[in-house]
Amino acid sequence: MLTSHPAHPQGSPTALLGGTDHPTAPGAHPAGQVLVIGTPGPRLERLTHTLRTTGHDVTHAPPGEAGPRVRQAPPDAVVALHEPGTGHAGADVIREVRTVPAGRALPLLMVTGAPGPTGAADLLRQGADDCIPEASDPDELSARIEAKLRRIPVPVEHLLRDPRTGLYSRPHFLDELDRELKRPEGARHGGVLAVVAVAELAALEERLGPRIRREVAERLAGVAERLGGACDRLGRDEDGHLLMLLPGVDEETALRALHAFATAAAGTRFVVADENVRLTPAVGWLPLAECTDAADVVDRARDATRESLRHRDLRPVRYAPWMRDTPHRHRRPPLRAVIRPALSALSPVLALLLGIGVPFALYRQTYLAGWDLGSGMYWAVVAGLVLSALLIVLECLYALDAPTRPQRPGAAYPPASAVIAAYLPNEAATIVDTVESFLRQDYPGGLEIVLAYNTPHPLPVEDTLREIAARDPRLVLLPVAGSTSKAQNVNAAVTRVRGEFVGIFDADHHPAPHAFRDAWHWLSHGYDVVQGHCVIRNGDSSRIARLVAVEFEAIYAVSHPGRTRLHGFGVFGGSNGFWRTDLLARTRMHGSMLTEDIDSTMRSLTAGARIAVDRTLISRELAPTTLTALWNQRSRWAQGWLQVSLKHLWRGLRSPVLTMRQKIGLLVLLGWREIQPWLTLQILPILLYATWKVGGPQHLDWGVPVCVLALLLTLAAGPVQALFAWRLAVPELRARRRWFWSYLLVSTVFYSHFKNMVARQAHLKEALGDRQWRVTPRAQATRAVARR
Repeated sequence: MLTSHPAHPQGSPTALLGGTDHPTAPGAHPAGQVLVIGTPGPRLERLTHTLRTTGHDVTHAPPGEAGPRVRQAPPDAVVALHEPGTGHAGADVIREVRTVPAGRALPLLMVTGAPGPTGAADLLRQGADDCIPEASDPDELSARIEAKLRRIPVPVEHLLRDPRTGLYSRPHFLDELDRELKRPEGARHGGVLAVVAVAELAALEERLGPRIRREVAERLAGVAERLGGACDRLGRDEDGHLLMLLPGVDEETALRALHAFATAAAGTRFVVADENVRLTPAVGWLPLAECTDAADVVDRARDATRESLRHRDLRPVRYAPWMRDTPHRHRRPPLRAVIRPALSALSPVLALLLGIGVPFALYRQTYLAGWDLGSGMYWAVVAGLVLSALLIVLECLYALDAPTRPQRPGAAYPPASAVIAAYLPNEAATIVDTVESFLRQDYPGGLEIVLAYNTPHPLPVEDTLREIAARDPRLVLLPVAGSTSKAQNVNAAVTRVRGEFVGIFDADHHPAPHAFRDAWHWLSHGYDVVQGHCVIRNGDSSRIARLVAVEFEAIYAVSHPGRTRLHGFGVFGGSNGFWRTDLLARTRMHGSMLTEDIDSTMRSLTAGARIAVDRTLISRELAPTTLTALWNQRSRWAQGWLQVSLKHLWRGLRSPVLTMRQKIGLLVLLGWREIQPWLTLQILPILLYATWKVGGPQHLDWGVPVCVLALLLTLAAGPVQALFAWRLAVPELRARRRWFWSYLLVSTVFYSHFKNMVARQAHLKEALGDRQWRVTPRAQATRAVARR
């Protein structure tokens, strides 16, 4: 408590700026930390001296530097000199303090010359808490400061709106929500309640304190207000969740608005507590029609928000009852859980029944009814096979003149990041070698390596990784608790990375030493994503690995570059792909998709992104070494492509962003590829039908010239692709000519049919809802397993 002193007449030597000593009473303690703002000079010295002699700790900042000082070390109060003749008027100083979040609620007193009532009123309207003439008594100044410091704060929850953020407090938000719920059904017309959490909030709060909850809610509310649209009222609760009320909208409109909000927030760099951060909004929502109690509506939306937090993929999650019962997984009904695997096991038989038995019966019955459908289908199948062969040949020809990488970067090399996504029990044998290969990268702009991993239990390899990280600060270990997919690991890492662009890799990849440097040459010339060339490094392990090694050359050295030039867009292949960080932060990966990489490709393409493919951008990986592992890998790929086709084909064809050339390419890539496996199978029911129609195989005419030419062209496509794959392969594989001859033979006789069979079974699995991802252990080059 400040000691009282007799008042002195105004203008006396002991007035506020008079300069005489005014000792603090015995036993008194400093009343608070005061920041004095003013231009150095006699007036500032006298004010500082007066404040110190009345028991305050005083620091000083000149006008123009007060904002950073308040931001770095907020004082208990601010006292500023009003200096209108120096270019630092009181309004400028007030604005400087109040624009800093930490300065919005600080007591701010202006010390003036003799502004008169009008001048003081203007300063108060500008945001000052008090205005005192410089000739006032020192005790009056001290008392005014003490009054501001000792004022009884009003809890935010007792206010209608938070004065710092402009958001409704939880109780008042619930009142608003309750009024909306009690409106007559005919007058309400739908409506949605959403709760928004931030995946990074716990880490930010641990580092910066609980005040971060308010700042994060304020930043998210700013995004919602900037977008406008369906959101009507915004609030926040004590846990830092943003509460959003969207009245009078249908579910589809609300979902679009919430997705736009999440994407915009994820793509924004926020300044929170002086740090530049990315945030991952997790949105849970439900229609107002599903509940009548305001608190229960918010609780249900929060349950959905917890589910959204697990995935970090920016997709709003609609509340479902199982989220309250088991927040971490959806428990399927027992009967359904038994039937699905049984039907999946029978899928090869079902594929033959649907692909051969049903068409043969249809051709036979229509013929008996007077329609020769089988003959028409015969020519349709022939035309389809010829078209497939021509597309393969076109891809090969276009691959010869694929665009080359720019020789020089378009801008200086920026900081870059590598994200290695790993499931440690699956990657324990390879992860240390992989990390060490990344630490050998030659990149001049500074490279951080983020290992984003999940594991159900601690493993010895984690100790080794921690030792490497202690030796080399470029390695950042990022455990992702609760993750069940590569997508979740990547999504968790994207807000952590510091690089301007990000390379995404699986845990068995060893990129070439200049990979990041070469990738920037593309990205700095206007591209958003560049996909490199994945090369198999364990081809000597088994015949299966050797087959995949050649197949990858056909894919990454021929098909991807050829399609990119033919169709006008590239495809991100899941690993050895480089993204601009801002685009990846807005796009994310969806763990519900079995090929989350192709899904992210389509979403980025329809957002206007440019994707390049560079077959000289090398990364070496492991191939499956057994037929079972290959089957599991290709089954997931085929089913994932089908998911992408079902989700994106029609959207892409209607997209205003894609050109007609790109839409035709999309039709081939997502449409024709799903028809072809069934089309090739149709030759069997057609032959059975023709044999039945003419009375036996001895009566068939096998020498039709058009059919013979079509057969030769179809069979020639395989050797042409193998020849181009050898011609464009990396040197170490090009030297293995016998591998290419073996691939040509096996592919013609067996492997093409194997892949078509896998695709048909994948279609049936998707129809049955069986989307299980079968993970197998990955080992070193002598015993590799399946994974992209």
